[in-house]
Amino acid sequence: MTSRPLIGVSTYLESGARWGAWELEAALLPAGYPRLVQRAGGLAAMLPPDAPEHAAAAVARLDGLVIAGGPDVEPVRYGAERNARTGPPARARDAWELALVEAALAAGLPLLGICRGMQLLNVALGGTLLQHIDGHAGVIGQFGRHPVKPVPGSRYAAVVPEETSVPTFHHQAVDRLGEGLVASAHAADGTVEAVELPLGAPWVLGVQWHPEMGEDVRVMRALVKAAGSATS
Repeated sequence: MTSRPLIGVSTYLESGARWGAWELEAALLPAGYPRLVQRAGGLAAMLPPDAPEHAAAAVARLDGLVIAGGPDVEPVRYGAERNARTGPPARARDAWELALVEAALAAGLPLLGICRGMQLLNVALGGTLLQHIDGHAGVIGQFGRHPVKPVPGSRYAAVVPEETSVPTFHHQAVDRLGEGLVASAHAADGTVEAVELPLGAPWVLGVQWHPEMGEDVRVMRALVKAAGSATS
């Protein structure tokens, strides 16, 4: 029996999570993430925030890594002053997830960044972010949808060759691309919707939308396939 690749997914730490009779600090992850990993043929492992110096050890135990969506990246991470519409900082999560991204890149581990995860990937490689754009988020608590068009010849286009409608909720976006990254999908308004390391480099892809909120498993399946190939 072929073993399923182990895919780590970064999580939130929330101080006031409530379930049953309890209200406690908890490590949380929307269920769509592990379910998507499982549907794509992987085993999901949740990675709560930890000290950055432990990131390389965590990555060494994984076959692939997903950096999940979440709050805005603190602008100081990319050398900018905070815009009034940028959310409050999540410094511990920024530090941990940036360390995970850097460790994965150093190890050549297959890596998928989702929404905030794509933005962190860009920042980790020296890129910058637009701190506010309109038209890419639904109402609070609900995902919107818009079409995304792949760049021909890209890693993403090899997985999803056609224009697709994707679940989306973000108000920030990639501005200057990080070193080595190329844009591999765009929205109709020109917003960069996917970034990647080019074909021939380790499997690294970031998508600005939320595949865990949809039915299309192709992006996650490609990560799981790359993770399986890396361990075979």
